[in-house]
Amino acid sequence: MRILLVAGGWSSEREVSLTGAQKIKEAMEKLGYEATLWDLTPDYDHFLKLAKGHDFVFLNLHGLPGEDGSLQALLDHFHIPYQGSGPLGSYLALNKALSKQIFKSHNLLTPPWTLYKTSMSSCSYPGPFPLVIKPNLGGSSIDLTIIQEEKDLKQLSLNPEVEYLIEEYVEGIELTCGVLDKEALPPVLIRPKKSFFFDYKSKYEQNGAEEICPAPIEPELTQKLQETALQVHKLLGLKDYSRTDFIYTKDKKLYILEVNTLPGMTPTSLLPQEALAIGLDFPDLIKKLIELGLKKKN
Repeated sequence: MRILLVAGGWSSEREVSLTGAQKIKEAMEKLGYEATLWDLTPDYDHFLKLAKGHDFVFLNLHGLPGEDGSLQALLDHFHIPYQGSGPLGSYLALNKALSKQIFKSHNLLTPPWTLYKTSMSSCSYPGPFPLVIKPNLGGSSIDLTIIQEEKDLKQLSLNPEVEYLIEEYVEGIELTCGVLDKEALPPVLIRPKKSFFFDYKSKYEQNGAEEICPAPIEPELTQKLQETALQVHKLLGLKDYSRTDFIYTKDKKLYILEVNTLPGMTPTSLLPQEALAIGLDFPDLIKKLIELGLKKKN
């Protein structure tokens, strides 16, 4: 089988994407697939020619474009199979404000929030300081900042073209739980070492965080995490796989932070760790995702 592996692009997360793609390519070759790694460019005509010349497209893009559903919409139009969620689910998950509104409407806990842009004349804060500010469309904790008071927000060098989410800071333990083929995976407990929260350095620098899978937590909490991750997956109309990030507070409340439709994919990334806990090594996980993508076409 000939597979077009699409990564990179022009988002702020391109380096993370390309690093993961190298590991995916190695796994594909180990499985006997013929994999072509392509660094996405704005030349969509070239992209379509490449995609049509392969049997399957494997997307390993993070942020915009990729997780916004734009390429998925193009592939759907030309009936080209790929793994993961379709255009609508991808966009709903990437847009934090929209997904949080859906969670709230279904009585699922998520930290209070508001949208912010530098052109706004005023801003109503969602709760007391400290607050979290991050791009509404984005991931990998890039440009995520904790603001301790109002003057800190005004002193930030923010992109006037970017829409930001301001969210109440919720203190607790960080957990994440994946879904694969309509089944919840064992959750991961995350203990950041380089910050008091799971920021970019904690995620991607060596020894940035301790990640324990399966999470050493009460069985009741494991069950609640898995049930909520599945519920979120279904509410947003996601397909094949996803990963939902949570905060669990001292007063035993479980808050949804955000959802990833194209989660990090190296052998040591969070969702592959969860898959390994149920006996799927990294090449087997890649094979499973390809099979699920092909199944959607049939």
